[in-house]
Amino acid sequence: MTRKTFACLGIFGFSILAAFSGLGCRSGQGREVVVYTSVDPSYAKVIFADFEAESRIKVKGVFDVEATKSAGLANRLIAESNHPQADVFWSGEPLHILDLKTKGILEPYRSPSAEDIPSSFKDSQLFWTGLSGRYRVLIFNKDSLKAEDAPRSMLDLTDEKYGNRIAIANPLFGTTTFHFISLYLAMGEPAALDFCEKLKANRVRIVDGNSVVRKLVELGEIEMGLTDSDDADLSLSSGMNVGVVLLDQESSGALFIPNMVALIKKGPNPEEGRAFIDYLLSREADRKLADLGWTKVSVRDVLTSGLTSESKVKYDVVDYERAAAAKQAALKQIKERLGI
Repeated sequence: MTRKTFACLGIFGFSILAAFSGLGCRSGQGREVVVYTSVDPSYAKVIFADFEAESRIKVKGVFDVEATKSAGLANRLIAESNHPQADVFWSGEPLHILDLKTKGILEPYRSPSAEDIPSSFKDSQLFWTGLSGRYRVLIFNKDSLKAEDAPRSMLDLTDEKYGNRIAIANPLFGTTTFHFISLYLAMGEPAALDFCEKLKANRVRIVDGNSVVRKLVELGEIEMGLTDSDDADLSLSSGMNVGVVLLDQESSGALFIPNMVALIKKGPNPEEGRAFIDYLLSREADRKLADLGWTKVSVRDVLTSGLTSESKVKYDVVDYERAAAAKQAALKQIKERLGI
């Protein structure tokens, strides 16, 4: 080992060298990485700040709006494909990264931080990698609904007794898109479209985002709604009189939604982009995202059985490539059946 190598180890420490492969001893001063992300700013900015502190690389974060989560940034990346402005896309759900892969927007990258991530959460062609994630839940207002009277499965939502009592985010955007595409694949087309028609007949309320679902339930303006686990945890931690149901624990399980990250082809700062991905995929970032409340479980802990190494929650882990391939045709029919 040379004196120069020892000097690097003295400055950064071995773990940092591993996390930021390729940076060597060069100063990060004046360097930046542009990250497009659909992750809520309150969570993403903490990760950005920690990365900046360790790498001395400035993060320029570009965020999406609630109503068009992931879709807006994905469309922006497509529009910018001839002159890319971003280095990294960090998505809170899988489908839009898969779309970008098929459109040639992404650059393959094998991160050393992803060596212990299961293959089911890594693209075989190295275009994307999954990290810690959330799952879909039903929340309900405990002032107007008893826990024992709440639905236990997605199919229960079509029961007439729950008519005009349920809210969902628009299925054309964000994690609700992923949820409905997953249902479409799991049920098969006829049953899934019948489910959508019954939801419409049951006067399900469609709103602009999961956080809107959460707020409506907290305020008692609607009795229950589908949302993501981070929104449910926010309600609980805020002391709201809200209950949470993990649906379909006797069958397929609660839908697991990994975050995904990818390197943008010909981005302006590729070396810095790879360094950010290395940090985001590290166990340190996994723990941080869970501590912040954004995610519930690392992909490292989701077992092939659909359970996790730390709990008895049953998860539904889907084929992401298959879901992305079905998205356009399925969404057109889902939109028609729901009348949106």
